[in-house]
Amino acid sequence: MKQYRFDDVEALQELVTDQFGPWSSEVEVSQDLINRFADLSGDDYWIHTDPERCKTQSPFGTTIAHGFLSLILITRMKHEPSYELIGYNNILNYGSDKLRFTGAVTSGSRIHARNRLKAVEATPKGTRFTIETNVHVVGQERPALIYEVVAIYM
Repeated sequence: MKQYRFDDVEALQELVTDQFGPWSSEVEVSQDLINRFADLSGDDYWIHTDPERCKTQSPFGTTIAHGFLSLILITRMKHEPSYELIGYNNILNYGSDKLRFTGAVTSGSRIHARNRLKAVEATPKGTRFTIETNVHVVGQERPALIYEVVAIYM
């Protein structure tokens, strides 16, 4: 696996791409997981927590995951890295540039994700990486979630 120094912005530019990498591992989004998220977040809206009502009143015919549940599950989807960053002491989550919930994740479905490195730039605090992640319901072409996270390697 090729190694890159975290602060070698010129070399890191070869990793910036419009193409997404391979699929991550899959995560099942069960009704139990949705209910536990509802308990934690306080968002118990019926479209997430009432399967019987959803059978007749939801356009999806079943419950759907909260958008933010789909977002936090990104950390459970494991990727095989294609390169290694070296020489840094810390990584800070700097925020996000984009978050879109573009499709429903129905209860019982499995999701997986693909990433791409969208940008790398030097800043006074360290090297800023912008990574785009698309989360898909397995078997669906259109992503259910599009997320751009910004991290600073120091």
